Amino acid sequence: MAGANHSGMRIPTTADLMSMWNASGLKEKLIFTFLMLVLFRFGIHLPIYGINNEAFANLAAGNNLLGFLDLFTGGALGKVSIFALGIGPYITSSIIMQLMAVIIPALEKLQKEEGEAGRRKLSQYTRLFTVVLAAFQGCIFMSFLAHMQTGILPGLNHAMFYVSSVITLTAGSVLVMWISELITEKGIGNGGSLIIYVGILSGIPLYSSRTAQMVSNDSALMWGLVLLLVIFFATMVFIVIMQEAIRKVIIVNPKRQVGNKVYGGVNTFIPFKLNPGGVMPIIFAVAILLFPSTVLSVIGQASIQAGWAQSLILTLNKIFNPSGAVYYVIYFVLIVALTFFYASIMPNMQPKEIADNLKKYGSSIPGIKPGRPTAEALDKILSKTTFIGALALGIIALVPSFASYITKITTLQGIGATSLIIMVGVALDLINQVKTHLLARNYESFLKD
Repeated sequence: MAGANHSGMRIPTTADLMSMWNASGLKEKLIFTFLMLVLFRFGIHLPIYGINNEAFANLAAGNNLLGFLDLFTGGALGKVSIFALGIGPYITSSIIMQLMAVIIPALEKLQKEEGEAGRRKLSQYTRLFTVVLAAFQGCIFMSFLAHMQTGILPGLNHAMFYVSSVITLTAGSVLVMWISELITEKGIGNGGSLIIYVGILSGIPLYSSRTAQMVSNDSALMWGLVLLLVIFFATMVFIVIMQEAIRKVIIVNPKRQVGNKVYGGVNTFIPFKLNPGGVMPIIFAVAILLFPSTVLSVIGQASIQAGWAQSLILTLNKIFNPSGAVYYVIYFVLIVALTFFYASIMPNMQPKEIADNLKKYGSSIPGIKPGRPTAEALDKILSKTTFIGALALGIIALVPSFASYITKITTLQGIGATSLIIMVGVALDLINQVKTHLLARNYESFLKD
């Protein structure tokens, strides 16, 4: 029989897959996501009036910090476009609001006890704070440009130009936030992660051409490039393994007799992911580290007379320089800490709530009493799992960067560990969401049949 195997299980045909594709609404979601990303890429090429783009692009190309920032804005910073601030203010605002929700009881109540209405209100606070952060970062960015002799075109009213540019940058950042939320709500995937993902992809051709030019000028670097690419590939394999790895906790379910039929009694399991936060700890860590780096770069442009102040600024610049050793130590610590933080706020990783639900339905973990002992056992399991995942994520984030240093192929540092983890993580998340939509449609067809 066509469409069936020897065990009698029906194999989906091409027609079935097309039917699932059309009926599940997946096609509309993917098209909407694509159009929103096209809108974002279009905005990247709309420059702010009055900026000497060529002079700033040359400066960004030779500056590690600006180059790193430019990568995460998809090239918008180098072009000084209306989207020059990118998704950064929104991500930073989200981090701060999530931290505040843990510290401030009123915000914690909104997040956990007031349901969807509370979460909407918390989202509104996040948006308002995004506007404040975008305006602040816009002021910092324009102050940086003001200290560049060739940054602003001559003949402009500096006061009016400064104010209008800050307003434009703030509005651009809010528009990026709006695009991100629309993708999350009506499209497929996490909007903020997809915007960063597309930005990183757009920078690959540039980094590849620079690397090819570097190797062509020095043929001795060829084997170093081969080794680096092998390490990059191995890193991607480990990222996939880590993202998909789970710790299964066996659950024994009670049997229930209804009439002459017996239900339940089948053992199941709770899957705890090794890396519950996915790419978010990486994105959060980068956002936290880039904020002081940006402020320090502006302060460094100013003429400060005091010697101790200049010495302090130079020291802090070395600490937060993306190519410095101290930066990577802080980066590793932040990734580990943020992985634990993200795991602690996820609803499906709360030991006490899981233990209460198991007790409510009469289920249990073999060899462990229901209630408090179950919660303590789950807490130990989650702590160990998260610790292993956090260390693995931190180590994976550092390996390609050290490989670039050893092989002396520095032109690929922009698409190093951070970018690799984000790209692979976002791609896996997108694939999983597509599978979920198709599987949901498959179940619907099965129930109708």
